[in-house]
Amino acid sequence: MARPATPSLTVDCVAFDARGRVLLIRRAKPPFAGHHALPGGFVDLGETVEAACRRELEEETGLAAEELVLVGVYSDPGRDPRGPTVSIAFATVLGSRRPEAGDDAAAAEWVADWRRKKLAFDHDRIVRDAERAMRRRKRIAPRRPARTRRPQTR
Repeated sequence: MARPATPSLTVDCVAFDARGRVLLIRRAKPPFAGHHALPGGFVDLGETVEAACRRELEEETGLAAEELVLVGVYSDPGRDPRGPTVSIAFATVLGSRRPEAGDDAAAAEWVADWRRKKLAFDHDRIVRDAERAMRRRKRIAPRRPARTRRPQTR
């Protein structure tokens, strides 16, 4: 019996630091070459999704995750232009160590205002979901409202 065609399995890692910044890479290869993205990639045969998440984070940023919190499963058939993929997304909190780009990442950096970046794939949705999940679990601080300047009075 022929094996059915199924989507590829991937992982994405949303890493926060103590200041609430998000760890992003800049993709070196298509699709989305040059765009900011989450560390992540394909799960190897015989590998758990948790191990794949830790491996991809370390390969692309040089940083290691301990505890992983499941954020969700992302399965929109159009989420990856290479073909159908299902991503299991995890979140973690790391120290503020400086990341070092590796593997297929051209750069890796902590980003305070990730909302102003155009993220690859559906990573903006994943980061929003991870932020909500980590705040609910009190792993990261509540989001501060944007500062507004008060008019000066004389």
